[in-house]
Amino acid sequence: MQGVSGFADLVAGGGVAPSLVTTDKAGLLQVLAGMAAAETGLSASLILERVRERETLGSTGFGGGAAIPHARIPGLDQVVVVLARLAAPIDYGALDGDPVDIAVLLLSPEGAGADHLKALARISRSLRDPDVLDAIRAAGDSDALLQAIGPGAAVRLPLRPVPA
Repeated sequence: MQGVSGFADLVAGGGVAPSLVTTDKAGLLQVLAGMAAAETGLSASLILERVRERETLGSTGFGGGAAIPHARIPGLDQVVVVLARLAAPIDYGALDGDPVDIAVLLLSPEGAGADHLKALARISRSLRDPDVLDAIRAAGDSDALLQAIGPGAAVRLPLRPVPA
């Protein structure tokens, strides 16, 4: 399947939704922002605002049923990724016109120019691989989703300290 260019190592500790139910793009972005907020401690409204701003520049649905909404966020100190497989495809305004059933939210620190682009390239490369897309769609749970997107699943750590 996916080798070193996978992106499981970027996925936040609880940032996986194996069967997300939503009916539209706005709802999807809102849920992803909420998941990212829970992982980072940042405001869901700030995350959603930044992701929506990026979407005004052009759709992040790049084809094959996949989308990579992304944004740079002030106050974030590392790249954070949230992965969702939708229970049913939705209209996303993707470049190829196909509905989206796989979404990967990428958030980067505001000043993370090269790191943001490298993470975006890794995710994009993985999601352009038909075998990876098939594995994501066939995954039965969060662990299988992480295995589908490459190495790093076994070493995922929560981003925020867990209270004792």
